[in-house]
Amino acid sequence: MTKLKIDQDLLMKFERGLDPRNPEENEVPTKVLGYGEMSTVFSIIGEGYGDLAYKRMPIFQNMEEAENYRAVYNEYNDLLNKIGITVPPFDSVVIENDDGQIVMFGVQKILDPSSVAHKIIHSVTDDEIMLMVRLILREIKKTFDFNKKNKKLNIVLDAQISNWAVVGFDPKKPKITEKTEFFFIDTTTPLFRKEGVEQLDPELILRAAPSFLIWIVRLLFVEDVISRYYDFHLSTIDLIANFYKEQRSDLIPALIDLTNDFFETEAKDLKIEPITIKKVNSYYREDVLIWRLWLFFRKIDRFIRTKITRKGYPFILPGKIKRY
Repeated sequence: MTKLKIDQDLLMKFERGLDPRNPEENEVPTKVLGYGEMSTVFSIIGEGYGDLAYKRMPIFQNMEEAENYRAVYNEYNDLLNKIGITVPPFDSVVIENDDGQIVMFGVQKILDPSSVAHKIIHSVTDDEIMLMVRLILREIKKTFDFNKKNKKLNIVLDAQISNWAVVGFDPKKPKITEKTEFFFIDTTTPLFRKEGVEQLDPELILRAAPSFLIWIVRLLFVEDVISRYYDFHLSTIDLIANFYKEQRSDLIPALIDLTNDFFETEAKDLKIEPITIKKVNSYYREDVLIWRLWLFFRKIDRFIRTKITRKGYPFILPGKIKRY
């Protein structure tokens, strides 16, 4: 694990001044970089602070839970590096805020936003995008090659396009070549199994679910959502379907052809079922429906907990997400 210079006192100050509805209106100058289902990514603006990205996770009931998760997070990052999936320099810290809420921050060296792949697909040629996706498929294949040889330890990725960044990308001279290398940047959802046992406790995902829907989310979605990443076919459908969300649906037919060629040639030994446009469209429609309902009900839950029960709501929710 990389040791980064993390100012825990500053994070405590950030927590004291945090309004989850207006996270950037804080005594600590803050910029939100992105949103996840369980977390929010932000940077602290100021001399000596702007080189780190913090992923805030207020999902823990006690310090033991948080420290266990932190250990799994650190191990996942180390495992990815060992099998050849490069992650940015990383660290983590757990704090207890003034309200007794346990919060973990996954911390990474911040990258130039223009180097993240979902931005790059708007700045390079279509041929370069095709090459970039092929290179990303090679990165994903590293995990499945490892899993094929190591039955007791399986490691996978949430490989959507926004979770990859190009090493040394120059936005003034945007270029993708056969020598392009990548960082995998979404490591706070550690997806790996030992002896078939998921190391990420699925119950932690439920902490971000609307309180009145926990039972149905547990029953219908949690296992399905996690399991898809252990299937190269489904994981790649997720990668391609993301091009709808990123406003490049025009590329999807060519991406399907590229991916099926990759399956037939470079990944022939894995015997992966071909992808069809029907499957990509069906997957994306279902995914959009699930996450729209998820966000809608979370907003209802926030209203109940802040306006009616007065228990407070620790999560930062995104605004409207633009989708195709």
